[in-house]
Amino acid sequence: MRYRYGRWSGGADPLAPPVDLRAAVDELGREIMEGASPSSALRELLRRGVDGTRGLDDMTSRLWQRRSSIQRRHRLDGTLSEVRRLLDSALEAERRALFPDPSDDARFREAQLDALPPGTAAAVQELSSYDWRSSEAREAFSQIRELLGRELLDQRFQGMKEALSNVDSDDVKRIQRMLADLNSLLEAHAAGSPDTPRLFDDFMRKHGDFFPENPRNVDELIDALAARSAAAQRMMNSMTDAQRAELSALSQQAFGGIGSQLSTLDSLLQRLRPGEDWTSSARFRGQDPLGLGEGAQAMADLAELDALAEQLGQSYPGARLEDIDLEALERQLGSSAAVDARRLAELEKALRQQNILERAPDGSLRLTPKALRRLGETALRGVVDQLRSSQGSRDTVSAGAAGELMGSSRPWQFGDTEPWDVPRTLRNAVLRSGSMSLDVVDLEVSDTEHRTRAAVALCVDTSWSMVQDGRWVPMKRTALALHHLVRTRFRTDALQLVTFGRYAEAVDIGQLTSLEGVWEQGTNLHHALLLAGRHVRRHPDAQPVVLVVTDGEPTAHLEPEGDAEFNYPPLPRTLTKTLNEVDALARLGATISVFKLGDDPRLAEFVDIVARRGGGRVVSPDEEGLGAAVVSDYLRSRRRR
Repeated sequence: MRYRYGRWSGGADPLAPPVDLRAAVDELGREIMEGASPSSALRELLRRGVDGTRGLDDMTSRLWQRRSSIQRRHRLDGTLSEVRRLLDSALEAERRALFPDPSDDARFREAQLDALPPGTAAAVQELSSYDWRSSEAREAFSQIRELLGRELLDQRFQGMKEALSNVDSDDVKRIQRMLADLNSLLEAHAAGSPDTPRLFDDFMRKHGDFFPENPRNVDELIDALAARSAAAQRMMNSMTDAQRAELSALSQQAFGGIGSQLSTLDSLLQRLRPGEDWTSSARFRGQDPLGLGEGAQAMADLAELDALAEQLGQSYPGARLEDIDLEALERQLGSSAAVDARRLAELEKALRQQNILERAPDGSLRLTPKALRRLGETALRGVVDQLRSSQGSRDTVSAGAAGELMGSSRPWQFGDTEPWDVPRTLRNAVLRSGSMSLDVVDLEVSDTEHRTRAAVALCVDTSWSMVQDGRWVPMKRTALALHHLVRTRFRTDALQLVTFGRYAEAVDIGQLTSLEGVWEQGTNLHHALLLAGRHVRRHPDAQPVVLVVTDGEPTAHLEPEGDAEFNYPPLPRTLTKTLNEVDALARLGATISVFKLGDDPRLAEFVDIVARRGGGRVVSPDEEGLGAAVVSDYLRSRRRR
């Protein structure tokens, strides 16, 4: 046997890699940390798309371009133009046949032709009983009736025009019987007749070849016919009044008198499916003429494009990507668009099924702990990369240079002083070489950790200036990195996150990550240090560490009754109360490190006082270096202990 290999063209590529959930989670995290809700972040991700997969916005844009192209390229008078051409051809052939004849009859016939009304439909109607002298003219005129019949049928039954390329008397009789039986079936169904199922079966047995859709019951038959009939009506609505009048008159000249039967069919369908769009219209302004069948298909395409745009917009309640009609999308934009939509739906489904997004008690979406760990891991990796690149320092996220074994190990790196994990090192050698021949790549060292604990309070400024000056996301990324470091490397440490604006609040990492910036005046460091002190007192056996990230001096403090008092410039009472909490933390043995963002001279003066009285230090990183500065200071405080 011989085999040929080529590009896969049968839909989604079976060998395509799965959607990258890690990259998707990172994208979601960035949007959420910038203040978007998880629901809106997911919508934004799906709108933009991911690497290798175009988003909903791109597909929607292509839908509108295709819609505009249909209207720009076409006009709806194709059938009228073709009928006029055939009529002119018949008249010209008849005049050529009459010209050499000197008889009075020939002159009378010429006078009849000259007196024809200017309208196409009126001229065709008047010539319906004319006795043609020219066989060529008779043939051209008979083609008008055949054309009108085929176009009218194609307008209601897709593909009928091609199936009836050569119509004979038997075909006309079959079509007349089919239309009569169809109208009888629909009338019985509209009247609620219990015989409808039997009548439908009889109808399909006799006339099923007219319906390639192969409807299974009368409702499916009506749905298919009503959609096409409504498209035909919208096409008529889109024409000028003169064009509509011409076509209405010409339809009565179609072969077999089927025009009246089709009018009855349209009336029945409008009664049975009033929810279809029977009234709208569209403006066509192109040069390419469309026949009745082609025009109805164009209107059906426009309706399908509008429905797809609504599905891709996902703006209705309960919208899901599974709602998108992939077959319709493939018809309009090609197989690649259907593949992209399917991959986006798989991504949305995977984010829910892989425990990345979950429903909160209030019904909203939120990131799961698994997703937060992933974001923390990414944030910490960025911090580590910064630490590695600064002054040639190496990875500072080691679990400890000495202390108790943790039971885990890692590959040895240059400079490590931890004890070797001998069993794992030997196993690596055997797996690599099949012998006990050791190489440096086989070495593993045991993770250790200090048994001393730290009670760490990270206090982050959430006043509006943090949002306004672009410090909101770096602040959140810093908290994520520190949280992940503590949870994975220093599990015995107790970390509390405290946000402070007009008021302070202890939050978990999920709340901080999804926190939205709000316009709120006040930087209540006094309240934040109060909460930090409570956290430290709950862990009397731990070394207290307080880290403060802020871009403004204290402008609010907490009154005994629980209200916050704000004033700018700061009141002396606000500064006094804040420094009192600094002193209280210092008495507990806490070190307070302040990470000053911006270059406010009043803030610089204040934090210098805090550092002197709190036994800490002041660090002035830029926004991108904030995470590295905070993590480095936290590790420095552990090494000092």
